[in-house]
Amino acid sequence: MKSVAMFNNKGGVGKTTLLCNLAACLSLAMNKRILVVDCDPQCNTTQLIMGEEFAASFYWDENHKDKPTTIADVLRPIHDGDSDISDSFAPIDQSKNRFGVDLIAGHPTLSFLEDKLSEAWTNVTAGDIGGYRRTNWARNLCEKYANAYDIVLFDVGPSLGALNRSVLLGCDNFVTPMGTDIFSILGIRNISQWLGEAIRAYEHGIARCEERSPGGFEKYGIPTRPSIANGFAGYTLNQYQTKSKGGERVATERYEEIIRKVPTEIEGLRGRYGRNGLSSPEAKLGDVPHLYSLIPLAQTRAAPIMTLAAKDGIVGSQYKMVENYREIVLNIATNFLRNIAGETAA
Repeated sequence: MKSVAMFNNKGGVGKTTLLCNLAACLSLAMNKRILVVDCDPQCNTTQLIMGEEFAASFYWDENHKDKPTTIADVLRPIHDGDSDISDSFAPIDQSKNRFGVDLIAGHPTLSFLEDKLSEAWTNVTAGDIGGYRRTNWARNLCEKYANAYDIVLFDVGPSLGALNRSVLLGCDNFVTPMGTDIFSILGIRNISQWLGEAIRAYEHGIARCEERSPGGFEKYGIPTRPSIANGFAGYTLNQYQTKSKGGERVATERYEEIIRKVPTEIEGLRGRYGRNGLSSPEAKLGDVPHLYSLIPLAQTRAAPIMTLAAKDGIVGSQYKMVENYREIVLNIATNFLRNIAGETAA
């Protein structure tokens, strides 16, 4: 099983849309067993997969019938001071959504865990085994489901905080969706510096931890070098939409200039964190087109874009857009599988 985080320090790059539609493609078209974990306190992934009606009822009604487990429930023991996650949780079954994925729903109170995970990180740097255990909660979660899924996809917000650090340090790989804007490039630089500092601090505390808790890493299955240190598995690039200003089309040169800068920035990320053997051309998973009305329609129907049909309100040229997107996401999924596991689609 592989665990993968979708992450960019820049928001608004279509990260959640890509994650959910990639997950659906992997499940519905490639027969992969997929678990999605919503670790963004905004819970956009949960709403997209389960629908607005579910989300409104689930998050507003405290007496919601058959209330499923959320990521906040999974992490409740850590919130309460323990070093392990809950043993009694079950994802929302794929039969309850159109994406064909199991889901651990997000929860707004997840943001309250930042202080606990920041404290755990301080303990990591001091060589405390409890800090390492709490920081590795995402790896612990994946290990509990090692035989149930092929891939676990984590959606996270754009922050460089303790929660996201713990998710990435607990994952095998990360993928970075990018927009055609300068802040996406700056986000790449921020990720590179932030992740490097996290890995160095993680490894710095190991010797002291071994002195204080001999055999602790083996006992709790904690890696001494996070997989994410060589876990960069690629990026996607949103195609820009030319805008109008004062009734005239804005020159596209500024967008093209940004696009020309992307390979250099990605090369730095690939060089530092790329999986062994990942080439520069392989790092690009694909371009994501501007989808205009398809995204809000898919959100309203709580459906993958590639499955939208007449019953969902598709009309006219939208049929061709859906077909084009299906081919694009299939290509991205194929490249994604190659990059995380060295495999090709069946």
